[in-house]
Amino acid sequence: MVTSTDFSGLFNQRFANNFFPIPATSHWNVGVKTPDFQLPNITQGGTVRLSEYREQKPVVLAFTRIFTEKQYCPLCFPHIKELNAQYEAFTERGAEVLLITSTDAKQSEIVVRDLALKMPLLSDPDCSSFRAYAVGQALGAPLPAQFVLDKRGILRYKHLFSFLHPNADLQTLLAALDCL
Repeated sequence: MVTSTDFSGLFNQRFANNFFPIPATSHWNVGVKTPDFQLPNITQGGTVRLSEYREQKPVVLAFTRIFTEKQYCPLCFPHIKELNAQYEAFTERGAEVLLITSTDAKQSEIVVRDLALKMPLLSDPDCSSFRAYAVGQALGAPLPAQFVLDKRGILRYKHLFSFLHPNADLQTLLAALDCL
């Protein structure tokens, strides 16, 4: 029996807006304050404003690539699972991990449930935060990237997508937090 892959929900305005490749070119350098944003927190409800963490705790911004609630990027899915499994290693260091996706709220709710996410999943279907951080895009979705911010909101580490190294290793992210 042949089964087909379900691509419903994939071909939408977000897909069209992110179809043509734009390389990751984030000009945010270590030592600068990064842009603020406010996005819905699908995991815990309400909204998250990045600036609310300033003077409170360090933040790991994990921009991830999820096409739909049924279609995960094969390079990002293991990273999402590992971040979730090791979430306590980040919170034990006093940091918060904000996983940011371009899926809409309905799709993101399914992702939270299916992956039993412990960390906040922020929904950004218009991709404004992805563009503010210039993480790039290709084939219908923004590219993954990770940024570690200290408790003042200053960038201390960044990792941009490449095919050889699509996501930052968790040990590298944890080491960046240990240096704060």
